Amino acid sequence: MTPRNNRSEFWGYLAPPLFWFLIFLVVPLILIVIYSFSYKELYGGVTPGFTFESYSIIFRDVYFTIFIKSFLITTAATILTILLGYPVAYYLAFSKSKIRYLFLVLIVLPLWLNFLIKIFSFITIFGENGVLNQFLMALSIIDKPLPLLNNLWSLITGFLYINLPFFILPVFASLDKLDQRYIEASLDLGATPVQTFFRIILPQSVPGLMAGVVFTFIPTLSNFLVPEFLGGVNNYMLGNLITSQFLQARNWPFGSALSMILIFMVVFSVSLYLRYYGNTKNNMLSEF
Repeated sequence: MTPRNNRSEFWGYLAPPLFWFLIFLVVPLILIVIYSFSYKELYGGVTPGFTFESYSIIFRDVYFTIFIKSFLITTAATILTILLGYPVAYYLAFSKSKIRYLFLVLIVLPLWLNFLIKIFSFITIFGENGVLNQFLMALSIIDKPLPLLNNLWSLITGFLYINLPFFILPVFASLDKLDQRYIEASLDLGATPVQTFFRIILPQSVPGLMAGVVFTFIPTLSNFLVPEFLGGVNNYMLGNLITSQFLQARNWPFGSALSMILIFMVVFSVSLYLRYYGNTKNNMLSEF
């Protein structure tokens, strides 16, 4: 086969995915960039132009407060995900029991469910007449339903449930590849199990841990369904603000500016990860 035919075959395979990539990713991204610098019309339209007005609105008290609150909630959810997910990944990586494969299946299983179904399951559990309240009242532990829904508790719990699989899997992959001889050598040289963990195991799992943080922090910050259904009016987050600007307020330039900030944070986070942990040996992003 001649080089010309090889080139034609290459472009023949590349053209379909490249077309969809341009239509559904590149073109919308270009539109968001253009809208973010455009002017908002009185009745919701967009006037082409170049202005930083939409970006300056972000620093107004009401919007900046939402941004800071979203960042704090996301940080808290990410930290709790690390504290709960790392021990699970550790057990899965070092346990010799065959039951660990069952645990892996149970961790992956929620990923097969529709996102909305998972959210509505929490409403069924935490609602005023939900399963948990009815159970506690049946045992006479409480006299009236507890306010378990539409608050920070239900919001964080929802984020934890959704984020844990995306954190556990890359950490597990990182720990599972750890050479056991390093651990044995550390113990043989007199190190305690705690010292071995902090000097050998934890540093080796950092690439997977950081990949898990990337997989949980950014989606949590931009999520709007979980705050909408589980957070209530007092836990309005950045994703809800972007959604309202496009659907209710019809301020597309401001919504686009907020979206551009999120996109910048995604690119910045992934770039940092690839800069420090992006080699072929430790790149968890390429495996998941």
